Amino acid sequence: MSDAREAILRRIRSALGDGNAPTQTGDRQEIGREYRRTDGRAQDTLVELFCERVGDYRAEVQRIASAALEDALTAAALRSGGRRLVVPPGLPAEWRPAQLELVPDAELTTAELDELDGVITGCTVAIAETGTIVLTSDAHEGRRALSLVPDLHICIVQASQIVGTVPEALAQLAPVVSAERRPLTFISGPSATSDIELKRVEGVHGPRKLVVFVTEEPP
Repeated sequence: MSDAREAILRRIRSALGDGNAPTQTGDRQEIGREYRRTDGRAQDTLVELFCERVGDYRAEVQRIASAALEDALTAAALRSGGRRLVVPPGLPAEWRPAQLELVPDAELTTAELDELDGVITGCTVAIAETGTIVLTSDAHEGRRALSLVPDLHICIVQASQIVGTVPEALAQLAPVVSAERRPLTFISGPSATSDIELKRVEGVHGPRKLVVFVTEEPP
């Protein structure tokens, strides 16, 4: 077994070449990890890429000024059949449309959440390259169940929260995980899966509908 393992490792080292070959440090091996950790593109370019990737997942995405957000939230909710929406306790007042029935989350049960039409949340960070939104159960995002049980998820992303790469997002999320032990929820489009015949089915593991508003100014 040991001889076979060494033979495999030699072949891996040879394939990687000298630049990424494992190097011996004491009793363990250090493996070179050369990958892009930052994105040098302009912020507006990242925002455009994020919107494009979110749209690829069959989610609805709009770039909008904060002043027009309330009307846009109302229209998106009604268009998706949502009139009664749960909101996390820390959702800003500017993100609470007066025309909708908003239900504050007071530790609602799963059954109670399932009876509501949707949820409005913010996010912690968004990733342009993958079109991914990350929630950390912060006050303006609410607990994880809010973004998993209702059929409609409306998420507000500030343009300044969008980064280019996954490593950049993880660098921002590291303190939240290590110091505060918050759970992370990565959302890439509405919930979807495929059966053995590759027929797409939406809403199996979470919301069937995802609406994303990218605002240019903070609330």
